Amino acid sequence: MSSSIHQLTPQAIWQNFYRLNQIPRASKKEEKIRQFMIDFGSNLGLEVVTDEVGNVLIKKPASPGMETRKTVVLQGHLDMVHQKNNDTVFDFDSQGIDMYIDGDWVKAKGTTLGADNGLGVAAIMGILSSSDIVHPALEALFTIDEETGMTGALGLKPGFLSGEILLNLDTEEDDELDIGCAGGIDVTASKNYSEIPCPPNHIGVEITVNGLKGGHSGMDIHKGLGNSNKIMNRILFAICPSVGIMLSKVDGGSLRNAIPRESKAILSLQPELMASFEAEFTRIKTDILTEFKNLEPSLNIQFKTCEAPQKAMDPIEETQVLKSIYGAINGVYRMSPEMADLVEASNNVAKVTIGDGCATVLCLTRSSVESTKMEVANTLKSVFELGGFDCQFSGGYPGWKPEPNSSIVQLMTQRYQQLFGTPPAVIACHAGLECGIIGSHYPNMEMISFGPTIKGAHSPDERANISSSVKFWNLLLDTLKHIPERAS
Repeated sequence: MSSSIHQLTPQAIWQNFYRLNQIPRASKKEEKIRQFMIDFGSNLGLEVVTDEVGNVLIKKPASPGMETRKTVVLQGHLDMVHQKNNDTVFDFDSQGIDMYIDGDWVKAKGTTLGADNGLGVAAIMGILSSSDIVHPALEALFTIDEETGMTGALGLKPGFLSGEILLNLDTEEDDELDIGCAGGIDVTASKNYSEIPCPPNHIGVEITVNGLKGGHSGMDIHKGLGNSNKIMNRILFAICPSVGIMLSKVDGGSLRNAIPRESKAILSLQPELMASFEAEFTRIKTDILTEFKNLEPSLNIQFKTCEAPQKAMDPIEETQVLKSIYGAINGVYRMSPEMADLVEASNNVAKVTIGDGCATVLCLTRSSVESTKMEVANTLKSVFELGGFDCQFSGGYPGWKPEPNSSIVQLMTQRYQQLFGTPPAVIACHAGLECGIIGSHYPNMEMISFGPTIKGAHSPDERANISSSVKFWNLLLDTLKHIPERAS
């Protein structure tokens, strides 16, 4: 990585961000980053506390003259999404993120950048280590496992925090103040199926779908981007039953909170069916590429012959599986009738794995309304159960109800206007922020979320805007300076 990253302004953010990105920090593998943060706070001579689930809390006394102001919780999550391009050789468990500067953006070479939520965490570190920033008493809360279950926030206990105001630094547009978010639930469908032997004279065919943009399954779900699992299933649905091709394996997508970008399938067919296969494949490929030519200009759909598989799915069960995935909701289910341009409910068909007698489909359903969240989840459950799948719900977490008249929302709206000359957009988002969960443990705590501009989160196209980090930093410091007095 170029040393120029260290020289970016504000250095308090970028130098700490570089340090964070040298440490592997996948969800559920946060041991190294937790110890790093514990050591960071201890070396500053600050009080460091951990809880039983692994969250880290660093406490810093108020600046002189700020002792009577309300205590503020600065909050971010330690884990990051690990995604890479198919042709990128990279070991997330041992390598630091390879960053570079491209104009006004910081990017990573072929992998996710970790700006979500590394920039927020780095900003908190900059405040904790400062000697001249004006601030009230601070509680810096670093949660674990936000990206794959929010188990850190879910495991918080009442009494761990004493702050009255929480500033969550985990949103991605610098002109927005976020005051609400969606809840979510994992939907997992699985089915054991019978396998039959492939005839010895069969040809193996490997189909690949890749080149999709991917992205955040909440913040980007409204864009209509291609989902590799749904595209692959559409191809298989077109060619397998009609041409008489046998399906052996499918492997598509990865994390529930990332729109899937790639998928591969292995098929078996008689040599005399190759011409029919190619004709049908070309037809469906042309349709899909035409539909996505503007949204997904790099979409690639191709096939090649390969070693013939030994076994394939029973044809009757193959039809059941393909129909179930075809019927699974993907994308926006409902827009909010109360807030303009806000997605209320959606689903991401995140990962599909078929092979060795087992088919599994992982989904992440989101909604800002609990009843609608369960409506989508039960719709998926019904579709999958009709296809003979077992369907389970897990990892549910609540949304965050907007409180537009809270004092912190009013304060930050005024300070933003004062600093930048224009009003911020006060919004709710379709991502899953930890505020809703933390609010369930601390119902009297006022909360708001904001952050620098980050694009392409949860994908190798993730990039962080350099100029925006200056704006974010100035707003954060100004807010801390103007935190109101505690009630007497």
